[in-house]
Order: sequence, then structure tokens, then C-alpha cells
Amino acid sequence: MTSTSIRIVDARGAQKDRSAVRAELPRARAAEAEDLESRVSETIARVRTDGFAAVADLTREFDGIDLTALRVPESTIRDASAALTPQMRRALEHAIDRARAFANAQIPTPVSVDYPGGATVSLIWEPVQRAGVYVPGGKAVYPPSVVMNVVPAQAAGVGSIALVSPPQRAFDGSPHPSILAAADLLGIDEIYAIGGAQAIAALAFGIAEHDAERTVPAVDVITGPGNVYVAAAKRLVRGTVGVDAEAGATEVMILADGSADPFLIAMDMICQAEHDENAAAILVTPSGSLIAAVGAELDRRTPHTANRERVRAALGGAQSALVLVDDITHGVEVVSAYAPEHLEVHTEDAAAVAGRITGAGAIFIGASTPVSLGDYAAGSNHVLPTGGTATFSSGLSVFSFLRNVQHITYPTAALASLRDTITTLSRAESLPAHGDAFEARFPHAPPTP
Repeated sequence: MTSTSIRIVDARGAQKDRSAVRAELPRARAAEAEDLESRVSETIARVRTDGFAAVADLTREFDGIDLTALRVPESTIRDASAALTPQMRRALEHAIDRARAFANAQIPTPVSVDYPGGATVSLIWEPVQRAGVYVPGGKAVYPPSVVMNVVPAQAAGVGSIALVSPPQRAFDGSPHPSILAAADLLGIDEIYAIGGAQAIAALAFGIAEHDAERTVPAVDVITGPGNVYVAAAKRLVRGTVGVDAEAGATEVMILADGSADPFLIAMDMICQAEHDENAAAILVTPSGSLIAAVGAELDRRTPHTANRERVRAALGGAQSALVLVDDITHGVEVVSAYAPEHLEVHTEDAAAVAGRITGAGAIFIGASTPVSLGDYAAGSNHVLPTGGTATFSSGLSVFSFLRNVQHITYPTAALASLRDTITTLSRAESLPAHGDAFEARFPHAPPTP
């Protein structure tokens, strides 16, 4: 053990299937989350029933703030934007430009297929009408999350975007000014000072009040990271609205060989660990000497980082480890089974190794490409699937705000070749009226017996 208490796991010769890997490398589970879903369900029910009164009570209970309105005044948003330092304004604008370039490139084109007789089947992409964006405001402040959520929604063509973020006592019950300023730079003026599960409930079901400042129109899609309560609320409203990927504690996994730099690996593990005590930081390597060197670097660097207590807790948790594997092929299998939110590849021929990974939210290829680059201004999106959901879920993108609609056009001349097919299949399903409805399209169709 190193003095950071990070675990060393000897996985050589171990099973590589998903259940075995995830049992050996468990995600953190917050102690207070044992009856989490029940409590969050109660919160959602209260907001649906009592609207603003419920949100005000919950905000008083959890944030210590007495709300008189939900919507942030436009003057407060403008003042926050005007107070930005030139350096911060340039940084946000730079991040916006890169994110927008990548998002605009994702816009899909319609697909159309022609069939005999003049028939056409097309797939058309349309934006949702209204999106809700959640921006956290807990241990850290996240103006880049405004950029990451809003830019792809705007690129998709979403016409109405609402932003929610927790009220802050230090700012008279408004969200953090940097969040308001980032929203203003993107042209977003519909902002509500609501946090936690109550914010998700408000977006999903809406709040209707006589006072417009206490009203929240419902949305079609909710995106954005948050704490365990926000994640649980999004899970519970899924189906009423669309939601993005599961957002739990953040995680980085680094796949490295003996050529890797232990200093860079340690710095990137500390970087991720400072997010949260439940954050996961994992090195996977076939090199025992690299594990020893990274452990020593963690010991050396952790005491000098600003959020050292949080880092020590994260690195010392069961969710973090230095993992010894047989070889890089074994490492690829372990990484793919774990399916990390962020994966860094520090190996020779890193691009080829990255191409073999089958589960990860985002892959940062080569030692010169740290996760922190993606957190702010790589152009990629930092809202990514956590908790192993990267095996079936994707990071936030333009597609998160789009839906596809199929357009089908069949002139009568194109129907003839399908008469036997439609009739046979409808009878096989014991749904003969389906076939009758099809046959009715032909002139002088025989009456149904």
C-alpha cells in the first residue's frame, strides 16, 4: 500500500468478463443512498402536487434559502455577464467556439430509399421542441457544463432551452454568477434557481402558477450531470421525458504500458479524484514497475494538491486501484468490461490500442491528451455515461436533442407487388383487417366476406 492507501490489485490470470471485472473494481456507493429512490420519488410527487410551494419548502430545507421566485431576473444574468473578467470571457468563448464546431459537424442528413413503383421511405431528423439543462453547483462550480449542454442543443435546432442550477446563499439565492454569465454568452435567458431532485421534477412535469416568475413550463428532454439525487430523479422521470446518460460519480481509467510516464498518470488520477470523494481513478497496466512509480508519485503529489482531503478519500476508496494485468490485450479486455466514463491510453501505438476498446464514454488517446482537456475545451463533450453504462449509452451530443421520423409514401402502383406479402402476414398474425385495409386501396376491391 502507498500512503494514499490506494489499492493494488493483481489481476493477472483473472477472468475478464464483465461481472468479474466489476466485482473486483466496484463503483462507489454513497452511504446516504440506501433509501434514495424512495425519498426522491416523494420529492417528485410533492413538486407535481404542490408546485412552487414544494420547491420553496425543499429549497429552504436543503439549501437554507427562502425563495420568492424561481426564474432568475434578466438583469441579474446581464450583471453576471458584465462582471466577467476579460480572461474568463475569452476562455468561455474559446470553449464555446470549439464545442460548436464539433456539434455542427454532427448534424445528420436525411436518408431516403426508393422502391419500385415510385415508393419512397425516408428518415427525417427533427429537434425536440424544448430542452432542460441541469448545471450542478455543489463542491465545485461548472460554467463549462453550461457550454457542454447548451451548444449541442442549439446545434440540433432546439428552439426553447431552460437552464436550472441550485440557488446560492452567497449570491442572494441566485445560481453562481459564472453559470449565469456562461448562459448569457450563449443567449440563454430562461434560468431557474432550483437544484436537486426538485429541479428535475419541475422540468419534467412543469410548475403552473399565476405568477410567471414561479412558473416552469415542462420540457421534452433533460440533460446535465448532478449528484446522486439528480441522477435518481432523472431515472424516475425517464419515459415522461427523455434524459441523457446516467450521471454518477466521475471516473477515469488509464491503460498504460511500461513506456508511460508515471508523473503524468499520477497527475491525471489526482485531477479526477479532486471532483468527489466517490470519484474513481484506476490504472491498468502489465508493468509492475509502473505501478510502483505511480504509487510513489501519488504519495509525493497528493499532499500538495488544493483538494487533498477529497483526493485522499477518492484514491483510498474501493473504487480506485492500481491494477496489474497480464499484457495490454488483457488490459483492453478489463477496460472494455469496466466501461469507464473517461479512458486515457498511454501506450505505444495508442491509437491502435484505443481502436480495440469496446466500452468507454470518451477515449483520450496518447499521453499528451489528458481528460482535463475534454473537461473544458477539446471540442468534445464532458457529459458522459458513468457507472458502466458506457456499454450501452453515449455521451451528450447533437443526437441527444434529435428524434427521427419516418416518412412513407406509396402510390397505388407501388402496392401491387406487396399484395400477397401483406395478406399472408396479416393472416399469420390473425389480424385479417390489416390485410383488408391494404386491399381496400385497390380499385374494385372485393368486399370483406
